[in-house]
Amino acid sequence: MSLRPDLAAVADAVPPGARVLDVGCGDGALLAYLRDRKGVDARGIDVLAGNVASAVARGLSVVQGDADADLGDYPDGAFDMVILSDTLQAMRAPAAVLGELVRIGRRGIVSFPNFGHWRVRASVVFGGRMPVTATLPVSWHQTPNIHLCTIDDFRELVTDLGLRIESATFLSGGRRRNGNLANLMAEQAVFVLGRGV
Repeated sequence: MSLRPDLAAVADAVPPGARVLDVGCGDGALLAYLRDRKGVDARGIDVLAGNVASAVARGLSVVQGDADADLGDYPDGAFDMVILSDTLQAMRAPAAVLGELVRIGRRGIVSFPNFGHWRVRASVVFGGRMPVTATLPVSWHQTPNIHLCTIDDFRELVTDLGLRIESATFLSGGRRRNGNLANLMAEQAVFVLGRGV
């Protein structure tokens, strides 16, 4: 099984045998990969019943829940890694969710589309329209994205929350790229976060 490039970057950040919670796990593709390839203790939570059913059909331990409301039910340090993949922008309270990630996990892995990418900027500035791209594939009225952020916005929030960025991976066109001008040139970002600066 192959993963989307952003999910592959997330999977690379997860050590073998880790206890993992995937928040907004979708159909469980990433969790199944981590379980089968890295032997992780894979758990998930997703708000949509259809996604939960698909993940359970893969033999995964996934529950239906709302990350904005339900992460507080998990005890401190319950997981080695807590993943928030392509979900941050759909959270009602992204700052609170980031705090919960590193409370219930030793580390958090966060991936998101970069709304500072030059194509996004050009679509709005020159086209006068919200972008539809490979990483933002649906129209503005269909998107679940309610908090649009750039890589620089995310870094600032992480600093404000007193969290530490342990590593960052940037992608464009499905390929990894260096961090030079990432806020302008990267379509997606994957950050590994830890507690404390």
